[in-house]
Amino acid sequence: MAEKRIAAWLAREASLGRVYTCGSQSLGGYPFRIEVRCRDAHAELQNLQPPLSIKTGDLVIAAQVYQPTLLLSEFAGPMSIGAPGQPASMLANWSLAQTSVSGRPRAPERISIVFDDPVLDRTEANGRQNILRGKRIELHARVIGGSPSDHPVLDVALRAVATIAPTLHPLLAEPVDAEIATTWRGLTDLSPKLFTARLRELQAAGGRIDVTSARVSQGEAIAVATGSLGLTSSGRLDGELRVTTVGLEKVLVALGVDRLAPPGGTVDKIGAALDRLSPGLGAVAREKAGVGIAAGVNLLGQPAEIDGRRAVKLPLRFTDGAVSLGPLSLGQTPPLF
Repeated sequence: MAEKRIAAWLAREASLGRVYTCGSQSLGGYPFRIEVRCRDAHAELQNLQPPLSIKTGDLVIAAQVYQPTLLLSEFAGPMSIGAPGQPASMLANWSLAQTSVSGRPRAPERISIVFDDPVLDRTEANGRQNILRGKRIELHARVIGGSPSDHPVLDVALRAVATIAPTLHPLLAEPVDAEIATTWRGLTDLSPKLFTARLRELQAAGGRIDVTSARVSQGEAIAVATGSLGLTSSGRLDGELRVTTVGLEKVLVALGVDRLAPPGGTVDKIGAALDRLSPGLGAVAREKAGVGIAAGVNLLGQPAEIDGRRAVKLPLRFTDGAVSLGPLSLGQTPPLF
């Protein structure tokens, strides 16, 4: 019966442009569980634009007979990602990759994905470029409103341990620990599609990503935040997070505040604001962009505390992609689609 159901599911998926194949397939575990082992797993998602080909090593999917709506999977790397029939554009690997999916095939309720020691590289003509590397990355999502096929509302949580992403931003060249919980509103359904297409859906529906809690730490610097973000028609972030931070000066130095602030621009504006608080204070901030400006921004923010350490609370605003932390302009974020 399991073999027949698997074959029917594969045929239905293929008719929708999602073709899954195995170099070899075996089934076992009965009567205590149903376990499917797929060697040299390959997925070709022809329904996406552009089409996508994903290849990996062994894939094992198991369901206990007493809990058939919970599927546990384990993947063996490496994984290659690219256009069908073309050399891989991305390569991924890990020491352990596991997923758990709760619910029915057409109505998933919860999914968790965990990678230990993940590595993601972009392949180029002259070799590989590392995109991401970390000790552990977890992604958890569950449906809390609507239904998987009709405007679902999702809780999505991300946890990253000792993770770097040097090509995304210079600030991410040093290991970062993060725990971020969000709620997504505005999605049409949960059918397979590119992430950029899902973001376009959310924007068109006037949806929001509510950050219910976030904590990010890097060395001695810590930031916690809550707030809400949306997307403009050009795919840029728009919204505000309320950020409480310790070690702001180190972050601003890493961001290169002195390069971000042109003559007569942000540095002078902050200096003028500080002078209004106390004559001569702005001159101190102007002496060194970065540490000095951070001291000035700290004075302009609200005093707070994190883990018993003195902190400052400031708004982090996104205005059609333009980012500012309190009175300090931090530049522009790229469009997400």
